[in-house]
Amino acid sequence: MKLPVLFVGHGSPMNALEDNEFSHQWEQIGKELPRPDAILCVSAHWLTRGTAITAMERPRTIHDFGGFPPELYQVSYPAPGNPALAERVRELLASPSTDTSGLEAGVEVRLDHGWGLDHGTWSVLRRMYPKADIPAIQLSIDVVKPANWHLSLASSLKKLREEGVLIVASGNIVHNLGMIAWDRMDGSGFGFDWALEFDADIAGSIQAGDDQSIIHWEKLGKAARLAVPTMDHFLPLLYALGTRESTDKVRTFNAKPVAGSLTMTSYWWE
Repeated sequence: MKLPVLFVGHGSPMNALEDNEFSHQWEQIGKELPRPDAILCVSAHWLTRGTAITAMERPRTIHDFGGFPPELYQVSYPAPGNPALAERVRELLASPSTDTSGLEAGVEVRLDHGWGLDHGTWSVLRRMYPKADIPAIQLSIDVVKPANWHLSLASSLKKLREEGVLIVASGNIVHNLGMIAWDRMDGSGFGFDWALEFDADIAGSIQAGDDQSIIHWEKLGKAARLAVPTMDHFLPLLYALGTRESTDKVRTFNAKPVAGSLTMTSYWWE
């Protein structure tokens, strides 16, 4: 069975603890999905030079944030790792991608034993699979590479979907922490006009299968510059797009802004 691929807007780490519409949707998705043998995550919070894959037997839970309630720092997500899957990822990425738009040759992948699971991964998986009994590994994002390179790199991983691996890319379409409306943290769904505009533009491009518009999101004008002030939270979307098939149908969930300058809009391809 070919497993779906997800792009999840993860938002605040507090979604790992709070019972809200986003965490409830993640719980529901965990119930709806076919049970995977393993999970490969691409998180906005593991940025590297070069490409790395976690290869330890027991990845640690990383609390990569500050200023949150003490109970959040006590959360542990003790999912096992999967060194064999890490080797499989390295093998797939060592060969040139079938999509020649970005990769001219295979990519050397470093097997990492120091990272673990950061909150871009465990805050979501904790709600989807609370027993932490499915092996999970993370693939890093090489921040020195252009957008088309990431899309091509991801296309080399499509085979994993037929090998029992659920691919989860975790970031946010709109993510501008510097412009958060702190007085609108009430769950009302408030979004600045530019945030709603950019989120809708990307949604339209996804529905149309227009990857080029997404790769060159900066051409979407002022709204894009405000929505994506840094690339980290946007790039995971390209990994989801790269591992989808042209025949996949797309479903949208959690399509809601938060505090003006974040959107939780998420996608499921199958």
